[in-house]
Amino acid sequence: MPLAATNSKDSEDGHASPGNVSGASSAPDADFLRPTARSLSLCKSGAASALDLTDASISASEQLETGDGGKDAPSIDLPHQHAEYISHIALDIGGSLVKLVYFSPEGPHSDLPSGNGLRQAGGKLHFVKFETSKMDCVFDFIMSKGLHHLPVIGAQDPSKRVSVKATGGGAFKFADEFQDKLGVTLEKEDEMECLVAGCNFLFKAIYHEAFMFEHGKTSFVTGTADKDLFPYLLVNIGSGVSMLKVEGDGKFERVSGSNLGGGTFWGLCRLMTRCKGFDEMLALSAKGDNAKVDMLVGDIYGNRDYSSIGLSSDTIASSFGKVVSQDQELEDYSPADIAMALCRMLSYNIGHLAYLNAKRYGLSRVFFGGFFIRGHPYTMETISFAIRFWSKGEMAAMFLRHEGFLGAMGAFLKVHPMEPTLEAVNAKEPRKVRSRFVERFSMGAPFSGGEIQGPAFNDMAEKVSWVEKFVQVGTAAAEAARDEHDRARPFEVPQPNDEQPDDLGREPSSPMQNQMQLHVGVLHYLPSSEPFPLLMDPNGYEPNTLDIVHDHAEMEYWLGVLEQQIGTGVEKAIACEGCSPGAERRAAAFGRAFAAHIHKLRQKPGAYGPLGLSNIFELREECLREFGFSDIYSHDKERENAAALAVLPDLLQELDAMSARERLTSLIEGVLAANIFDWGARATVELYQNGTILEIYRDARQKLSRRPWRVDTLDQLSQAWINGAQHADEPGSLVPSPYRRVVMFVDNAGADVVLGMLPFARELLRMGADVIIAANSQPAINDITAPELIRLLDAAGQICPILTAGRDAGQKQKQRWHGRIPPLSRRRGSSGDGHATPGSMSPLAASPVKQGLNPMENASSSSNQHQNLPQNVPQAVSPVEEPAAACSPDRPGALYMVANGQGSPCLDLRRVPDVLAGAAAGADLVIIEGMGRAVHTNLRTKFRCDALKLAMIKNAHLADRLFRGKVYDCVCLFEPAAATSLAQDTR
Repeated sequence: MPLAATNSKDSEDGHASPGNVSGASSAPDADFLRPTARSLSLCKSGAASALDLTDASISASEQLETGDGGKDAPSIDLPHQHAEYISHIALDIGGSLVKLVYFSPEGPHSDLPSGNGLRQAGGKLHFVKFETSKMDCVFDFIMSKGLHHLPVIGAQDPSKRVSVKATGGGAFKFADEFQDKLGVTLEKEDEMECLVAGCNFLFKAIYHEAFMFEHGKTSFVTGTADKDLFPYLLVNIGSGVSMLKVEGDGKFERVSGSNLGGGTFWGLCRLMTRCKGFDEMLALSAKGDNAKVDMLVGDIYGNRDYSSIGLSSDTIASSFGKVVSQDQELEDYSPADIAMALCRMLSYNIGHLAYLNAKRYGLSRVFFGGFFIRGHPYTMETISFAIRFWSKGEMAAMFLRHEGFLGAMGAFLKVHPMEPTLEAVNAKEPRKVRSRFVERFSMGAPFSGGEIQGPAFNDMAEKVSWVEKFVQVGTAAAEAARDEHDRARPFEVPQPNDEQPDDLGREPSSPMQNQMQLHVGVLHYLPSSEPFPLLMDPNGYEPNTLDIVHDHAEMEYWLGVLEQQIGTGVEKAIACEGCSPGAERRAAAFGRAFAAHIHKLRQKPGAYGPLGLSNIFELREECLREFGFSDIYSHDKERENAAALAVLPDLLQELDAMSARERLTSLIEGVLAANIFDWGARATVELYQNGTILEIYRDARQKLSRRPWRVDTLDQLSQAWINGAQHADEPGSLVPSPYRRVVMFVDNAGADVVLGMLPFARELLRMGADVIIAANSQPAINDITAPELIRLLDAAGQICPILTAGRDAGQKQKQRWHGRIPPLSRRRGSSGDGHATPGSMSPLAASPVKQGLNPMENASSSSNQHQNLPQNVPQAVSPVEEPAAACSPDRPGALYMVANGQGSPCLDLRRVPDVLAGAAAGADLVIIEGMGRAVHTNLRTKFRCDALKLAMIKNAHLADRLFRGKVYDCVCLFEPAAATSLAQDTR
């Protein structure tokens, strides 16, 4: 078929609008971008001019029954016919639902150079559902987004087949319609193979993909390390049941199954209740009482437990057994009671078989999926009870948030494998897949259970109009009324080991809702991300300090804080675009949409998975970006940068006149005082209304002169900093840096960075250390971004020649390393400035090494701070090569600026750009500044090197909760590397 770009307009946000076209459901997000020349390499292509019938054969796959009692025509396999695969879409067409996975690629970030120009583009992975009975909605959706087209680059061969990978029986049944309406061929993939591939991928990509559901409570399972994932048992409950023992990627075996599955429930329920729809049957079962038809243990033993064998009185002794002794006809029984009894009968049987197979093969992890689950609480509750009961509490049933998309995801991976980049393949430590993915939820997530129905939006105006029409009529209030029963028994996530052994023989109670609302978001693919290499325990790292997942009061408090800030955000959004009418409408739509997110999280805290505080802060920023507001504080940042630069010369002159010891104290005071400027804190906003920036800064400096601060380890820092240097107390003195390379995570623009962190970085440069300043990749409140930092340093360099010299030195080093920040090396061949030479060490092989003798390595203050270290971290290798030159004020350090990969006021070190990760390898000091980065997140994070965490607390609740302090208290937390600090093997 001729290939031409579609003329239809792409969706502004890649999702559908509710209430227009029935049948399609989508997890909404940003534009679908057609593949470009950069992503064409993801498609398998070749030349073919005619149909190649060599070795053609009739497909051996079983023919499917059609609706009129006939059979579909069999497929013809053409094994040698070349096909152009559409790599951005895949389908799983089942009997009741069509699951579609599609990828919207994005160009590589400019701040993440690959060095060889072959970096794989990132993008967004979308998950969409349709009813199989409404296939026209599927075709309309695909056509409206242009998903059936290949990228048009140069001349195209019209004889090529255009193919889409698909799984499920519908790949045969609807093959002709896809060809006629879309001009594409569906290529059927093995269902079980796709199921396992999709399951393995999602386990690795998403931190909390799996969850347990017991006693009406949901408990999310933290993603385990890859080595701890396999083996496991995957129980797929479709029409029948298949049980697969999975031992690795592409390594699985069907070990058992059953002909009693979802089809059995559906068929019997239809015969006995006259219901036709599967969801209708599940909803009906939630209203029933199976005790009216099932024979219970109590019916046999006079309402008493059979305690000697561990059976409670309400345990089912015989499914439908009570009917035998009742003189009633089918119509005399409640359809709801029958549906409940059928649901329990099938669920218990499947759970029992799953346990027996897990026991037989020694598998401790059992996952359940398939259309029978469908987020139905009572089905999951019953299966969970069966596993707990038969295993005597040693095993737990686990379910998957994306359970309906496993097959489609596996089919998608056939053409778009999302393989690691070349650097990751060659690197000594392979990247963790999970660091390259982050799940986000956009404006449609709070509505319709996360399944928004209708056609795609064509532009921003349609999106805004939808919000105005759908949200302004009091949706939140109406939803709150509908959820009154649920709010009486709120969603809870139990702590581990919260099981009550006495409940093992107790039947699960009736479910509180017909279907769980575990929303499926958009999976953002960041191929250049990896874990921060200096984390002591990357697998166990949790960025959030406060546990709002389990602490509902804490969750409610912070949701209230964010709700109070919506008005300010709307005002800033309007002002940043000159108060235009269009900006006013979009800002109001943002306010309504974000308020809907907050409402959803209040009513269903687990709807988006176990979100931490950093995730909720990022949700606000993503919602702003979704409505076209990329940086609502840009004017404030520019104004505050200019005001702070005006006083920088006097501050630097004052600092230079001090002794080295006094200067360190003054620098720390300056960072803490300047950190007061935070538009995200209500206390700071009130200060802005009563004084100028410089007045606020001076007042804060004066108050900070009174020590100790709330958390104060400055004396330990000073000991490591001075390191026994002579003349450290003489005016104007300068000591050599005890650190060779320092990574600084900066916070706010204005006085915070100009009068706080830049003077600190300047001092380290003067002492001979290399400094890497990491700033946000995307705007968040008034946080400075990496591009803004570069422009700011241009201006600061005109004031301070030391900053200019540091940048020049950094540029020279990057030129030698083909645009990359050079790694540190202690190997022979060092250039004498502490850097490896390009000929002596590959940048792809660089890894952290232990840097000299840490002056605080044996300090007693660290003895109780680094317990339970991971046992599998490789030991440091004692270097036998000549050491690199020590830091010296005679050799000022190099200055580098990098993006930190973040778009929120917090810092999640599970994923940072590979440029930052490579540059940080070997650094011996990490400085994290700001309330969001050093207190909300990372306060308890341990590093393999020394760490310094600096922040002023601008929230009274946070100060009291964490430190028993008050607003404006300060944190200066210096944590030396543990005496058992480990570095990575350089072999």
